[in-house]
Amino acid sequence: MNGSFEFLQDHKWEIVITVALGAFIIFAISLAVGLNNIISVLSSSNLQIIFLAVLLELIVILAWTVRWSLILDVVEHSPGFKKLLLMMFSSLFGNNITPGAAGGEPLRAYLVNKFEGVPFDLAFVSASADRIFEFFPFLIVSFFGIYLIFMWNIPLWSAVLLSSLIVIIMAFCGLLIYIGINRALAEKIMISIARRVFPFFRKITKKDLKFTYVTEKIMYYVGRFSEGLSTVLQDPEMFTFGISISIGMWIVDVVRMYLCFVAVGSYPPFVPMVIIYSISLLITILPTIPGALGLREGVMVGLFLVFGVPADVVLAASLIDRLVSYVLPTVVGAVTTLYYGNILKKKESLTT
Repeated sequence: MNGSFEFLQDHKWEIVITVALGAFIIFAISLAVGLNNIISVLSSSNLQIIFLAVLLELIVILAWTVRWSLILDVVEHSPGFKKLLLMMFSSLFGNNITPGAAGGEPLRAYLVNKFEGVPFDLAFVSASADRIFEFFPFLIVSFFGIYLIFMWNIPLWSAVLLSSLIVIIMAFCGLLIYIGINRALAEKIMISIARRVFPFFRKITKKDLKFTYVTEKIMYYVGRFSEGLSTVLQDPEMFTFGISISIGMWIVDVVRMYLCFVAVGSYPPFVPMVIIYSISLLITILPTIPGALGLREGVMVGLFLVFGVPADVVLAASLIDRLVSYVLPTVVGAVTTLYYGNILKKKESLTT
């Protein structure tokens, strides 16, 4: 799994290009909305409130680390809060630079395996279960949001499209959870995929592998993963703590987004803001541009217009939110990732 760092190295230009594309989309939306108006709104923003939003983002990350630590204690052992916090920032970096936020969990599992000796399969279980707990608050908000969307004054086709998107994303997340805890189904799917790619893989690697060996490995790791995930989700105390922390994180996150509006002198209706913001967060799960840069801003601008919030204000608030919840954690995460990468390089140089 040394490929976690190798992947970042090998795909650095793709990452740069996709992030740049997202930034360009945001810039294009800003031009359409009125760049001067947005700059004017941003220039008069309240720095004290922005600082408070940064503190709330830090609280979310700290709570996230606590939740992960509790899960690790259930499946294996937790190496300590400070160590996990650094790894969490690296995980955020991985999520923020990969489409669909798919790169953070493997990287987090790799780090806790490499530096703390937790078996990778159990480390990956902890990271996966950690993200699963986020599913529950969004499940409640999303179905409530579908009802409200049809009550809003937006075209029917837009309401149907958004509602369908929410249902598809939530159904996909639910399916992944079901597959994760259903060992037989997970084995069947993974072996089916392996059977298709095995001839191609063996031709490229030129290794004399037998498919029975691959099947045994799949059954072993899938079994460990399913058992670990079921252990976490079926632990009453962990489940209660996990859900409680997730709901608390979601509340703090929503308040932080509201403060981004307050920072630019806007006070949008709170309940619609919660729904719109939740929808925009769900969109980041889609395997598009990292962080759904541009796509999320477009959805927020379009939906907030229904409630009379000017597009320049929405975009200004969204840019502040991006700074607080995307740019700053990504920068810190890049530093921690480089830190771990340098340690690994030194270890490898000593062993060769």
